[in-house]
Formats: sequence, C-alpha cells, structure tokens
Amino acid sequence: MIKLTCFKAYDIRGKLGEELNEDIAYKIGRAYGQIYQPKTVVIGCDVRLSSEALKQATIRGLNDAGVNVLDLGMTGTEEVYFGAFHLDVQGGIEITASHNPMDYNGMKLVRENSRPISADTGLKEIRALAEKAEFSEVAQKGTTQNYNILPEFIEHLMTYIDVSKIRPIKLVVNAGNGAAGHVVDAIQAKFETLNVPIEFVKIHHEADGTFPNGIPNPLLIENRDSTRDAVLKHQAGMGIAWDGDFDRCFLFDEKGQFIEGYYIVGLLAQAFLLKQSGEKIVHDPRLVWNTLDVVEQYQGVAVQSKSGHAFIKDVMREHNAVYGGEMSAHHYFRDFAYCDSGMIPWLLAVVVLSETKQSLSSLVEEMIAKFPCSGEINFKVADTQTTIQKIFDHYDEQKPVIDYTDGVSLDFGEWRLNVRASNTEPLLRLNIESRRDQNPKSIQAYVDEVTQLIEG
Repeated sequence: MIKLTCFKAYDIRGKLGEELNEDIAYKIGRAYGQIYQPKTVVIGCDVRLSSEALKQATIRGLNDAGVNVLDLGMTGTEEVYFGAFHLDVQGGIEITASHNPMDYNGMKLVRENSRPISADTGLKEIRALAEKAEFSEVAQKGTTQNYNILPEFIEHLMTYIDVSKIRPIKLVVNAGNGAAGHVVDAIQAKFETLNVPIEFVKIHHEADGTFPNGIPNPLLIENRDSTRDAVLKHQAGMGIAWDGDFDRCFLFDEKGQFIEGYYIVGLLAQAFLLKQSGEKIVHDPRLVWNTLDVVEQYQGVAVQSKSGHAFIKDVMREHNAVYGGEMSAHHYFRDFAYCDSGMIPWLLAVVVLSETKQSLSSLVEEMIAKFPCSGEINFKVADTQTTIQKIFDHYDEQKPVIDYTDGVSLDFGEWRLNVRASNTEPLLRLNIESRRDQNPKSIQAYVDEVTQLIEG
C-alpha cells in the first residue's frame, strides 16, 4: 500500500512525480466514484502543462467506477463549481495547483450542489481507498462527453449586476497567463452586445502553462508591478489580477495601489447591504473591525467563522448569509451555491464605483485610515504552538479579550492581533489591526513588537 502525501486539509496538492502522477490521479478518480457513486460529474483543468494528462487519468478512473463525465476543458475552479450546481450532476473535480510552483499540481473536489469535500467530509476516505486500491468492478463503465459551460456561466455572472447602472470605466485585467483570460473575453463580448461602456486593457492575457511572467499569485509583492504599471500607463479606473485558477481576484485602485483583501470584504458587504439591509455577512477572524463597522453602518448582521473555505461555506449555509469574505481574497456568494468566485467580486466593484460615483481609492481610503492593518505576515518557526503560547503569556497581564475561533485573537481595545498556524504550510501567520481614532501608535510599531517576540 502506497502512502499518499498529496492529500491536504481542503484539497489535494503535491509535487509532480512521486506525490502526484497519472496513476495516483486515476486512483483518486476511481475512489471518488466508488465512494460517492454519482451518476455524472463535471471535470475541468487549469493551464498547467501537466493538468490535461492528470485530468484524462482522473476521467479514466471515474469511468471505470461507472461514472459519466462531462469534460469542461480548460477552466477555472469556479466554472467546475458552477457546473456542479447548475447542471444535473452529482459532483465536480478541478485539476489545479492554483498559485503553487511549476512542479506542483492538485485537485479540488466537490459533491452535489458544489458542497466541498475536505478532510472532515470525505477526503480521508478517498485517500484510504486510493491507497489500498481495492476497487469494486462495475457492471457498466461510464461515458465521457465534452461540454462547453462558458455561455451558461456568463449568463449567471450577469445576474449579479445591473448593467444599465455601469458608467464608462477602463479596466486593466491581468490573467497572469492562467485560466481567467477566456472568461474575461466572453464577458467583454457580452458587454459589447449590451453596449456596456467598459474598456479592457489586457496584460499577460493568453493562457500559457509555462507561465512566462511568473506563477500567477498577486499576493506576492513582486507580482504586482505589471498590474500597477499598466493602471498608471493607461489611466485606468481599476486594475484586476487573478491567481492561476481565478477563484481569487485582487483589486488595484486608479493610483495603481494594491488594495488589501480585508477592505474588499467591507466593500462587497456594502454592495450587498445597499441592495438589501438585514442580510447576514460572514467574515473570518483574522481582521474584523472594518467589516463589523461596515456591516453595522449598512444594517446587516455580521457572523464570524473560522478561516478556510469549508468552514465559511458551512457557516454561510447555516445562517443563509448572502456573502462571505476572507482577507485572503476568497469571496463567497449565496447565489453561487456558497462557493468562492474570482469573477463576481470585480463585477460588483464596478457597479459600486458607478453607483457611488467615487473612485476605488476614495471608497477604501476611509476604511484604511480608520482601521489600518498589517496585512498577513508569515513566520517560519520551529514550533507554532510554543510560539503562540509565548505571545499569549507576554500579553496576559494586559488582560486582552481572547477569542479562539481560529488560532488566538487578542483584543486590547485600541489594537488587536490574530496569530494562527497555517493549515497548508509550516508557517505562523500574524495579522494586526488598530483603531486610528483611539490610537496614535503606528501599526508598524506593533508589528515590530510582536515580531521581536516571535523571532526573539
């Protein structure tokens, strides 16, 4: 029995060759089919050079388990999510390693209605069966059909916005040579038929699995220059950049400044609450004050959830929340089967800019001034729990309000910190925010103080 190390808390991800190869992909497809016994599933893959072969191996496994497959071709993760809840199917698989290095690949798996399959809801069982490779023979193998989901996906995206309200704007769009480009092209074509006055400036647009401009991960500071420079050069109203499978999008204002995902959560909460007050908004515990302020201001109800897509989706379902946002740029929508999307956020942002007649910088600068934050800072430490305890002990006498929803949050009134072990990497993640009106001390001063504790 081969031990499989590519199974993570939320998905499957591993180094090509030993950790993930076509044989392992076949076994995962076969195990998925045997455990869930769906009649039909959708499958797609990103632009990585290894993705198509891994997809075909997974399809063979599914077919051999008696499962019919609709092959969506080259897709982003959310196109598979969409297919899994929009079509008459019982699950979906996207072959992607998102923003991981070139020599990695992986899978994201969902059940019917795009319900996530994570370690707590089925991944462990799939791994155990794939490791044993004790597969049942089926009376009839499944079939495979190609299916173009794009036209239906575009129609669905249009339901989130009122195109008649969109004012003229120029957008810089950076697909990072990942999977987003074909959807942007289809949205542009749709806008042209509807006479929507949006001009697109496309950079790094063509899908290219060699990633000539680097792995698409706009969270890395060094990957932001091209979007910023294009916004300034073309005097655009906003810049948008995506990761490889475009389930996350990152926004730049008209000055080329990168907007932390935390403030985009506030912006999108505002967009939904302007349409319907009283709705519930789910947020993660890493940075919270700005979100709570916006939700209160626009008469919504804020609900806190542990970070991570499986937790956010469960809490949204439980509370029937219209929107959920994480500071990591994952944005979830009730009408999208509670799944995350990298296309819906920027469409909503365009409408907010049009309706408020404000620039993106003016919409977020008040939030940033009122609740400055550090952004997420990662530390490599020998023992995350020991380090967290050290921070805890140091601040104990200051009697902070403590919250254990995700890692440890310490609230001192005028500033707060959240520190947690990464679910996916051997890292300690730190976030700090403050209330500017109560606190003249700079965020950097707090960052330096806690950094010294961690690294001391």
